[in-house]
Amino acid sequence: MKVGMTTRKISGFMNRSQDVPYDILVVFIVVQLACIAGGLLFPDSFRYLSPANISVQLKAIPVLGVIALGVGILMISGEFDLSVGANYTFTAIVMATMVQDGKSAFIAAPVALLIGIFIGLLNSFVTLRFNIPSFIATLGAMLFWRGMTLFYHGATSLRFRPEQAFSDLMAGAVGPFEAAFLWFLALTVLFWAILHHHKLGNHFFAVGGNKQAANAIGINPDRTKAIAFGIAGFCAALSGILSTARVGSILPGSGLGLELTAIAACVIGGLSLTGGRGTIIGIFLGAVLMYTIQDVLLLARAPGFYLDIFVGVLIVVAAIFNEQVRQRRK
Repeated sequence: MKVGMTTRKISGFMNRSQDVPYDILVVFIVVQLACIAGGLLFPDSFRYLSPANISVQLKAIPVLGVIALGVGILMISGEFDLSVGANYTFTAIVMATMVQDGKSAFIAAPVALLIGIFIGLLNSFVTLRFNIPSFIATLGAMLFWRGMTLFYHGATSLRFRPEQAFSDLMAGAVGPFEAAFLWFLALTVLFWAILHHHKLGNHFFAVGGNKQAANAIGINPDRTKAIAFGIAGFCAALSGILSTARVGSILPGSGLGLELTAIAACVIGGLSLTGGRGTIIGIFLGAVLMYTIQDVLLLARAPGFYLDIFVGVLIVVAAIFNEQVRQRRK
């Protein structure tokens, strides 16, 4: 009887994993239509539809979006990683240093990705082995890797001049589409397939929704969460690589605040802060919405702190809304 109840609980988690975020999609469409209308009515003062602005969006959205995908999968698994911003910076600086020392970017970039995965797995070990909240474990990791960045390189910016083939692959363009955005789309499709059409995805939802119930039917919660931490570390490193290839340099403080912005994008995209609920499409839309808001404020020449105010309010409102939806679906 107990096993039957447990199985029904896991089935519930699997069903919720396939929910389509129609509410987020509606908000996304409304915001985009409003921006398009503003761009058509005021083309000189609100250049939302200008080719330059669209190009900037397609280059900038993946920086947040790729990190948000990793953070989102980890949140669905019931954990947080506040070190992704520091991971983003440290791995990018390691890659840029290797290239500056004469190594090929096609060797340096995989090394950076492996370091990113290692940082994620180290976070999982500390969190799961010593049974401490991931919020605390990764807060310590964030400060540690920020310090390691300064210890390894110092506080100055570092130029990144890879071979042309690498620049074309990571920061080039395919027709009207920026390479970074295509990487973001490819990763979104891959994680969508894993999360919603593979047993590993069901395991992520199960351990995030009810760890004990998942363990009762044979799922290894620690291994599942370790994989999620590794994915978050990989995505942080990949985002750093994409950004560094686009800009051509990396600053030691460039990843500051990315972890909170990524969490905000996930919450706006409909993910539960307690784990066990969310969609890849929601994460994708949340990341695009976050940058759209920033873009609109920049086009409106609003002070930078307006974004912090707006995002702060939006996070709380989205969290309240998501909790009410969760209560109604119980």
